[in-house]
Amino acid sequence: MSEIPVPDADDRLDAATGVFVDHRELLFALVYNLLGSVADTEDVLQETWLSWTARGRGRDLEQIDNPRAYLVRISVNHALQRRATISRRREAYVGPWLPEPLVADDDGADDPALRTESVSIAMLVVLESLTPLERAVFVLNEVFGYPHTEIAEIIERTPAAVRQLAHRARAHVHARRPLYRAHPRVRREATERFVQAAVGGDITALMEILAPDVTVWTDGGGKRKPAGLRPVHGRDKAVRLLTSYRARGGAQGLELRHRRVNGDEAVVLFQGDDPYAVMVMDLTPEGDRVSGVYIVSNPDKLGHVHKEEE
Repeated sequence: MSEIPVPDADDRLDAATGVFVDHRELLFALVYNLLGSVADTEDVLQETWLSWTARGRGRDLEQIDNPRAYLVRISVNHALQRRATISRRREAYVGPWLPEPLVADDDGADDPALRTESVSIAMLVVLESLTPLERAVFVLNEVFGYPHTEIAEIIERTPAAVRQLAHRARAHVHARRPLYRAHPRVRREATERFVQAAVGGDITALMEILAPDVTVWTDGGGKRKPAGLRPVHGRDKAVRLLTSYRARGGAQGLELRHRRVNGDEAVVLFQGDDPYAVMVMDLTPEGDRVSGVYIVSNPDKLGHVHKEEE
């Protein structure tokens, strides 16, 4: 009677890597929504891969009935551990902190995270105000549709504790951000109107397109303008900020490209072939005015943004 061949270590590693690659797109989207940083997400995925393949080198990998659930649990827990590092880094950060934008190519090809589940820049800013566990529960439940019982297993809490976390997170998010999403055509039209007014220094047009209680976030990380030490609230202050930067010549030589950022219509500014800033606008529920402007100009957050040939 012939013996059943036992896979060697290399074969088991190849099999484990193949399973990980099959789920990488989901894991990237999930971890990015928990951290808001592409670089940290890549680090967490590397840690997840190492944890997964370490087990794959043994003979117990085939004992895992649901590899997807196992990988999600590993990645979420690595992400929760990474939050402590991010929090310490944020304490020394210069000015407002914004998530690292995910920018689609000119041809419309999206980043893998955008093809899975998109969370807008505005929503990610709100999620930053949650505790790490509240954010994990909200993202898993509201964005990815995981039931509370599965989330309890992922974060190693009781279902009752998860329901409490979900209730607090949902109430906090909905209080700060009503549930609506403007039609893509409306978003694009409003974005084009705002950018034309801002770049052209048209104060009258800016006053018309900006909501009275608009907030402008400028994340330069202390390395690039426009940036301030805190968000600017109110239409008058926002107009002064935007027009003063143009008056100082800061917008000269910049090329505008309309792109989708985190699933929303937005604008990327290029200086030559290098990305200079990403501008994302949030709209009022009616869709006729801009209620939030998010400008990411920190070069450390734009390294993955490339200028495609037209």
